[in-house]
Amino acid sequence: MAQKYMQLVLTPAVQRAQDHYFGGHDVVDDAPEMDPFTEHEAGFITSRDSFYMATVSETGWPYLQHRGGPAGFVKILGPNFLGFADFQGNQQLLSTGNLATNDRVAIFMMDYPRRARLKLLGHARVLDAREHPELVETLAPAPLRSRAERIFLIKVISYDWNCPKYITPRFTQQEVEKLITPLKARIAELEAQLAKRPPA
Repeated sequence: MAQKYMQLVLTPAVQRAQDHYFGGHDVVDDAPEMDPFTEHEAGFITSRDSFYMATVSETGWPYLQHRGGPAGFVKILGPNFLGFADFQGNQQLLSTGNLATNDRVAIFMMDYPRRARLKLLGHARVLDAREHPELVETLAPAPLRSRAERIFLIKVISYDWNCPKYITPRFTQQEVEKLITPLKARIAELEAQLAKRPPA
């Protein structure tokens, strides 16, 4: 577990709740300013094809948004730095507007087949893609570059892995196809063998 994450989230109210339910609370001392990604986190992040990102509105309400793209659309740009291109959508721009007044984000990344989840806390900047073609070139997958409207750059302060308990495995169509292709091949082989047998 990255120490900075727990130091940030273990507020006095959280500690009082721990005291109430468990008779004591966690304390994290001497956490670093930021927890850099290891190869494990970097590999996990860059293999995702979607994630959930929370921002906070001017009225104090949290807003949770799904972001998706081809696997690898989130790029690692440094030990604590990631970025992704934001494409044409519903034109509400809620996350973009929220980040103009409060740059804090919480990100939730899931790997349902392996029952793994990674949480990240950070500070985000939103740039107009039209003003940063070099970042579009770096961050947007080639087939989608013409649809990139914004660039999100996130300085990650820390992260935390959750346990797999209660995560229901779910599979994409591509993942299912990969699993059943050998079975289909075997079925076709057996059917061909049966077809060659003389009638009983």
